[in-house]
Amino acid sequence: MDGTTLYSIGELSRRTGLSVRTIRFYSDAGVVAPTDRSPAGYRLYDLDALLRLELVRTLRELGIDLATVQRVLRRELTVAEVAAAHADAVDLQIRTLRLRRSVLNVVAGNGSSPEETKLMHRLTQLSGEERRRLIDDFLDGTFGTTDGDPAVVAMLRAATPDLPDDASTEQVAAWVELAEMVGDEDFRARMRRTAGYHAGRRTLDIESRAGSELMAFTRLRLAQAGESGIEPRSEEAAPVVDDIVQRFAEVLLRAPDAEFREWLAQQFAEAHDPRVDRYWRLVWIVNGWEVVPSLIPLYAWFVEALAGSRGHGA
Repeated sequence: MDGTTLYSIGELSRRTGLSVRTIRFYSDAGVVAPTDRSPAGYRLYDLDALLRLELVRTLRELGIDLATVQRVLRRELTVAEVAAAHADAVDLQIRTLRLRRSVLNVVAGNGSSPEETKLMHRLTQLSGEERRRLIDDFLDGTFGTTDGDPAVVAMLRAATPDLPDDASTEQVAAWVELAEMVGDEDFRARMRRTAGYHAGRRTLDIESRAGSELMAFTRLRLAQAGESGIEPRSEEAAPVVDDIVQRFAEVLLRAPDAEFREWLAQQFAEAHDPRVDRYWRLVWIVNGWEVVPSLIPLYAWFVEALAGSRGHGA
């Protein structure tokens, strides 16, 4: 092979692996112009045309569109520039496919209806900026732009759920549930009521009345019970609850009976709401944070345990 050799379309096809029809198309489109023609009028191509065709085939197999290929051949773009841009596009396609796979897994696992599937797809297709705006609208709508406690709002913004590009099935399901939750006005009211306690900006009346020593003991016992996997309504929970109730009754000069247990549950329930607790757990999942048992609201466990033990006591 040398620079003076001319090749027919058939020979180019054998050397490049491209079909005769494809080479003819590229020739008609001006991608690879014939160098000459045979006496019978057939197109002939030189070595440069062969090399151009091999480059065209390589770039096309990498998914680069023909218009961009032509710009490379005209030296308007370098192969490196095209490769970098195309790599970014491929990364985006990969992220989209991963997210789509996660959505499909959620649909398959939950047996979602067509309406739920459409909603899930729409919510996960939001851009990162659109997802952040959704949460910003929730915070502004819940606390207002000026009336909310700055520390509380700052805590909530610091924990903004951010769905990663390579989200797992669990993260997609958590994000969809969160997105639906933050648009619910009832949930916003619940968040307004309890957020101050979660941010540590307010204390319960019962905490002030019981004193720091008893509250520290209570939090320790509740954390130990939660970390041990003790269910609040189980038999294993009864000794924990009875001990705490007895200590509160002694400090508050009350009888540890069913009425006192109900009153105590009401006091602790002021800072607890199952949907707000669920919000925080979903945020942890979406952000890929470890769900630390000691950070799960301790009083929620105690309130439920008290509800299952009101027949106890004197």
